[in-house]
Amino acid sequence: MPYEPPTHTVERSLRATTGAKVIAGVDEVGRGAWAGPVTVCAAITGLRRPPVGLTDSKLLTIKRRTELEVELRTWVTSYALGHASPEEIDALGMTAALRLAAVRALEALPVRPDAVILDGKHDYLGAPWRVRTVIKGDQSCVAVAAASVLAKVQRDKMMAELGVDHADFGFADNAGYPSPVHKAALEERGPTPHHRLSWAYLDALPQWRHLKKVRSWVDGSVPEIEGQLGFDF
Repeated sequence: MPYEPPTHTVERSLRATTGAKVIAGVDEVGRGAWAGPVTVCAAITGLRRPPVGLTDSKLLTIKRRTELEVELRTWVTSYALGHASPEEIDALGMTAALRLAAVRALEALPVRPDAVILDGKHDYLGAPWRVRTVIKGDQSCVAVAAASVLAKVQRDKMMAELGVDHADFGFADNAGYPSPVHKAALEERGPTPHHRLSWAYLDALPQWRHLKKVRSWVDGSVPEIEGQLGFDF
């Protein structure tokens, strides 16, 4: 399917309206997975012409995405990854875990960005970072698209490595996301040390439901359910 290539329009706007010089594109992967970390990439690209075919990682074939990731690692000015572990996701909730991973990525960059372009409509990063949210930024903004590809390919590699000791779960193919193979392994073997134990999928596993972790909501807020898919897929 044809698509419009990403541009530097948002970055140019931020430079003009805020005076920002160093701008990072930020994207995440792993939000809706049952296992593994949530991973955030922060990428700084400047205003150079992007590699041909760059777009949201989800629109690319595995082969093309992998090829682009290799090119991007040397094409970007700099990039860094941040992760929040399953244990941190269970303890903090997804929004706070995303912020933790994003801050880790941003603080690992060699230069602190003056502004951040964040994919999506929700600013999970917040102060003191100067944030511009962009819906479908991974398709429209060069730096966010680059972050999308880098995050996806590198997290997929991580999940494949974690899956070596848990072959029945198919992590090399599903990256910890719901799949029939993943579901069948969970029903038979229960969650691995890499699973998120506060996720709703455990509600459908009577023999493993006792492992579910429930956070106490002392501040009166309600549990986050975004991305916590059950077995109906």
